[in-house]
Amino acid sequence: MRVKAVTAGLALLLAAACAAPTPPRGQGTTASGAACARPAGPPAAETPATIDVIEQAYFCILGNYYSGSTLDARALLTSGFAALTQELNRNGRDLPGATMPALTGDRKADWAAFEATYRKITDQVPGLRDELAVVTMEALVASLGDNHARWAHGGGRPPDYYDGDGYGLGLQANVYGPQVDGNPGVAVPPLFVTAVQGGAAQAAGLRPGDVIESIDGSAPFVGGEATPAIALLYRPYPLARPVRLRLLRQSTGRRWTVTLKPGLYQRDLAALQVVRSRLLDDDTAYVRMTGFAPDAANRVFKAISRLRAGRTLNGVVLDLRGNGGGSPDEATRLVSAFAHGKVTAYQCAVDGTCDTSRTDDTVELLGLPLVVLIDRSCASACEHFSSAVKDLRLGPLVGTRTAGVISGPAQPYRLSDNTTLSFPDKHHLGPGREVIDRIGVPPDHHVPPTPEDAAAGRDPALAKALNLLRETS
Repeated sequence: MRVKAVTAGLALLLAAACAAPTPPRGQGTTASGAACARPAGPPAAETPATIDVIEQAYFCILGNYYSGSTLDARALLTSGFAALTQELNRNGRDLPGATMPALTGDRKADWAAFEATYRKITDQVPGLRDELAVVTMEALVASLGDNHARWAHGGGRPPDYYDGDGYGLGLQANVYGPQVDGNPGVAVPPLFVTAVQGGAAQAAGLRPGDVIESIDGSAPFVGGEATPAIALLYRPYPLARPVRLRLLRQSTGRRWTVTLKPGLYQRDLAALQVVRSRLLDDDTAYVRMTGFAPDAANRVFKAISRLRAGRTLNGVVLDLRGNGGGSPDEATRLVSAFAHGKVTAYQCAVDGTCDTSRTDDTVELLGLPLVVLIDRSCASACEHFSSAVKDLRLGPLVGTRTAGVISGPAQPYRLSDNTTLSFPDKHHLGPGREVIDRIGVPPDHHVPPTPEDAAAGRDPALAKALNLLRETS
């Protein structure tokens, strides 16, 4: 019998549903007057997407997205129509009338032309109507090229899911999470297993350090560049499907192929904790934080306080590797334990006006040296924190460059089919007004992971952090 465990959300604040603009901008209602709306309470059951839902999303983006007022809306419609025709072709149902209508740049007139053509096409293939709506909507959102823009649909959890369950292949690799979707360009080969969490990966005998040479017959890197094949490792329910991996275990030279079927598995309850801590070398607080969940900063403070009781600490190693982000407010609170009276970030509109995020000076200063461990899976709020640490010189960063997935905090909106659409209305800049999105935060000490270290259980980044603290004591 599975035990229901309480987990803290690690979401990148990319939740929720589609919404109405505030009236002055005037572009958040459809041609027929239907507005998208901020979510109020849990959504009702999801219904199939339709052209009316796509229209709602189109005008919602134009009225509320960061650069919606300056967007060439023709790009959205062209991307959606391209996906529509590709799906027709994949199903062997391409149609002679599936031709993109002429667009003029008039947002409402262009929508009317798009809708008329769309309806003519889908009326001829009624059995594909649902699939065509989905691919059109996904392409329209993807055309923004924004790593915090997302349409959530299709349900997020499989049947019989319990809080605390994992779903997927049961492994993590050195390239994963938001980086795969948001900024794959920062990934470097080889692709290898960093952790086996359970499920199919555990049953197949995979181990940390195993190199993944191919995924469904495709190389994860070509010419040093990450390929879309990597994303197949992390497809969510209900899109996930079995994946065939070609593996190399360098310690023995063994090569083999295994097919892993995604599914539910029980995760180690300790691994579900957002904040874990322990004492290192009798005088160093090690705190691992897997997400900026609500109240996460307070949990870090309490963990350090417990480790500090009855001893003098040499410093704090804060491990943010694999931290996918969460609340920017929690990132600001955590910075505030190491500095007061400082700017931690800017959130800027397309016209250049910015809101300033400042430290919360009611948070008590810890007064301890700090070293932060980062990697290519440190994203969003994790990068908010890391860039503040770097710019404000609060302590060295050790590891590898962060993910570069921090366009801006996503605002949720609800669509009439009870799906959720989210995107930023402002874009993020670091404390020095630098762009971090798609660039990432560079470490002060570059210590990349290797398959050999993963296989041997070594952690050279942590070892470097401890040496840095000893040198400053």
